[in-house]
Amino acid sequence: MKVIASTLRKGNVVEKDGKLYVILFAENIHPGKGTPVTQLDMRRITDGVKVSERYRTTEQVERAFVEDREHTFLYSDGEGFHFMNPESYEQVAVPADVVGDAAPYLQEGMAVMLSSHNGVPLTIELPQRVTLEVAETEPVLKGQTASSSYKPATLSNGVRTTVPPHIAAGTRVVVMTADGAYVERAKD
Repeated sequence: MKVIASTLRKGNVVEKDGKLYVILFAENIHPGKGTPVTQLDMRRITDGVKVSERYRTTEQVERAFVEDREHTFLYSDGEGFHFMNPESYEQVAVPADVVGDAAPYLQEGMAVMLSSHNGVPLTIELPQRVTLEVAETEPVLKGQTASSSYKPATLSNGVRTTVPPHIAAGTRVVVMTADGAYVERAKD
């Protein structure tokens, strides 16, 4: 399916020279003089090579048909990360390089969006927030009540973040999966 280059966004999959590319960054540039262009930073799905392309905003680009379907995370092993389609109970093994930075946030039974093209997994999208336990943090210092002060902490999945002074080790907290930023104390 052909689409105009200016409509492409991060996460879209395009086909170029018979190969599939996932868009990592898309920006429309409108110079004061000259033709507006769309700058795309892409990763080739077959071998992970990163490519930078520039198209005129009105140029046609071939967009690949990608199927987005909800899957449930089961477990990970030497083959990769295993997910199950809750409708057909079909299991899919996703390689570690496709999962990437999302790996530490995956929890057993977590629902994720799995994008695939002709049965080949391309990308996964996690829920925006996840609840984790604080494994280790500095003790509370008396008199440290400034609301803007945060202290370093290590979460149960090994990710380092910063938390407010009143959070102690063993406390369950909600963090953003995009960057591991603290949101709030878990309400459970």
